[in-house]
Amino acid sequence: MKINFAPGLHVAPGQTANASAYYRWTGRWSRLFVPAVISAAEVVPGCRELDISTGTGEAALIALPAVGVSGVVIGADIAPAMLVGARDRLKDPLFCPVAADGQALPFKSSTFDAVICQLGLQFFPDPARGLAEFHRVLRPGCCAAVCVISTPDRAPMWGVLADVLSLFVPEQRDLLHLSFALSDANRLEHMLASAGFRDVRVERVQREETIGSFDEYWDPIYAGMGSMPQIYVALPEIDRRAVREEVKSRLSPFESNGHLIMSIEMLIGVGRA
Repeated sequence: MKINFAPGLHVAPGQTANASAYYRWTGRWSRLFVPAVISAAEVVPGCRELDISTGTGEAALIALPAVGVSGVVIGADIAPAMLVGARDRLKDPLFCPVAADGQALPFKSSTFDAVICQLGLQFFPDPARGLAEFHRVLRPGCCAAVCVISTPDRAPMWGVLADVLSLFVPEQRDLLHLSFALSDANRLEHMLASAGFRDVRVERVQREETIGSFDEYWDPIYAGMGSMPQIYVALPEIDRRAVREEVKSRLSPFESNGHLIMSIEMLIGVGRA
């Protein structure tokens, strides 16, 4: 099965960003870690912050109060449709969306007081090149913080679906597991140091979330927002039913009184320019 993905992988070509579906599929988990990322990047009032892979603005939404009325958040994303979603969602004059490739940022060197990248770096074709760009645009002494997903078993809400879909479309396995491509803490630490960052550290952080039901978990997948949902909706109907039932079975250990209670681990990597 061949699927044409738009830049950034999360929105199908020609599709508008369904911010609600994206929030329920990715944002509800992402937001649990954003405060820690913003703190690690040392975002303070008056800060000029760059939010790379801003998506529909989940991190920017939390960053705006941190920079205050004298600061600004530049939200960069390679997918214009995602930027439209972020702009429509935030409606804040201190948020400036910019279409940009994180591996070739259109900014002068030493421009920003802080750089964050929330759940984007693992999708870069060349993450090391992206980190070098993060370092380049930072002012000396300022920090960058990146958040990436841990291993599939420590992020079951995505790992289980990736594993099950791989049984039906084994030729897409690498893409389905791209979300977990930077789950090795030692590798991420080495990449940050190789990009020129100092005072590098990588921390494993866990959070827990409760979802009302399996149907609530599954509903945003039908919207096709994200690389895994896009692959799912492209399957024949009989395979979609089979995938759903297998995922439901594998997630049953997380069920309690009809709710799904799952913990997720992410890696937060930090470095100073």
